[in-house]
Amino acid sequence: MSKMVDYYFAPQSPWTYLGHDRFLKIAKLAGAKVRVMPMDLSKVFPISGGLPLGKRAPQRQAYRLVELTRFSKGLDLPLNLHPKFFPVACDAAAKLIIAVDMHYGTDPALTITGAVLSAVWHEERDIADAATLATLLNEHQLDATCLALSSTPETQARYDSYTQSAIDAQVFGAPSYVIDGEMFWGQDRLDFVSQTLTP
Repeated sequence: MSKMVDYYFAPQSPWTYLGHDRFLKIAKLAGAKVRVMPMDLSKVFPISGGLPLGKRAPQRQAYRLVELTRFSKGLDLPLNLHPKFFPVACDAAAKLIIAVDMHYGTDPALTITGAVLSAVWHEERDIADAATLATLLNEHQLDATCLALSSTPETQARYDSYTQSAIDAQVFGAPSYVIDGEMFWGQDRLDFVSQTLTP
């Protein structure tokens, strides 16, 4: 029986960007199912003790840049350390991902997730801008009606539900992968995710 992975992430997270494609390959190889669950970190952080980037201690902010550089080089994945549109409001992008999931299902939702992440960290695009989101849909042959669907109360309710689910699962950062109640935090835990999915 295939396992289910609850994939908690935030569309503005560089760590989610660095791990996204590897996670998809691991899940596919294991025949695992993925539940696409973007969450609102601004609601998760206050409960879990996390701080927005700008409020973290200088040494933590500096080391974050060191680690991002290491992983970008190690994974041969291009990443702008100081992207033009960051920090960026991500609710619209998160709800677009949910809307695509509602309209098309998991695989297209994961595709648009990757596009959104790359838009921030590689392509210098503003994911808070509706025109950018519409362009991303078009580039991946996804219906523009998903943008309208993303603004509905139903989509907002699902976003709120995913955020609460993350809190209930003790998630405190992005990305987090939850398998049978066991949480793996961070793209640097993907080896353990792989081992758990394919024992």
